[in-house]
Amino acid sequence: MEFIRLVRIVTRPILRLVADVDVKGLENIPETGGVIVASNHLGRLDAALAVIVSDREDFVLMIAEKYQKYFFWRWVMKQLDALWLNRYDADFHTLREVIKRIKQGQILAMAPEGTRSKSEALIEGKEGVAYLAAKTNAPVIPIAVWGTEDRQVVKKLKRLQRLSIYVRIGEPYALPPMPRGPEREAFLRRQTDAVMARIAAMLPAPYRGFYADHPQLKALLEAQEDDTAVPPASYSDYTGLSGETPA
Repeated sequence: MEFIRLVRIVTRPILRLVADVDVKGLENIPETGGVIVASNHLGRLDAALAVIVSDREDFVLMIAEKYQKYFFWRWVMKQLDALWLNRYDADFHTLREVIKRIKQGQILAMAPEGTRSKSEALIEGKEGVAYLAAKTNAPVIPIAVWGTEDRQVVKKLKRLQRLSIYVRIGEPYALPPMPRGPEREAFLRRQTDAVMARIAAMLPAPYRGFYADHPQLKALLEAQEDDTAVPPASYSDYTGLSGETPA
């Protein structure tokens, strides 16, 4: 996609000029194939970082419907072949298109929280990422970002200070099959919390917010402290985290 290449040519030097960006785990993003990257959402820079940092050109991008009234964002949407997302209603048209593109091998960048966190810490995640991962069988890659808070960005730039931005990219993992019937709602809630716990585990403690005391996060942190802990080779070996009811 030529427009993404142009965006990178322009924005990467600017980002290097105004910010120190510390990225770890970039090798966890595959060069090809359908995958979902799920990140926390602190500020307006978050969405741009995914496109700027990665070299992939086949991003599935969604922009909130509130920006549809602006000519600039409508033009950007057209250039990126992005999708409008209605965050408050069941947007089945967009969901069907996203599922089709992931199955075609594209990469979806999505914030499970659905909006920027006003508290500058994690808020409860919504079930969209878990639903799309289960429907497409695409692996999920959790990403933790901090230093992009709008308040902090504006304050530092006004003072001509460099930003310090941190990006931590976790290993991809697959969700178990989604059950049908009445168990589905509880399954999506558990798997959403699992994604958010993985993001929280890579964040400094002050950013963990809603998930600071979540049992899934505690289990992940305990596993990190145990040098003998070995992650399962596949999700079929996964027996569940402490405090999680198996699907």
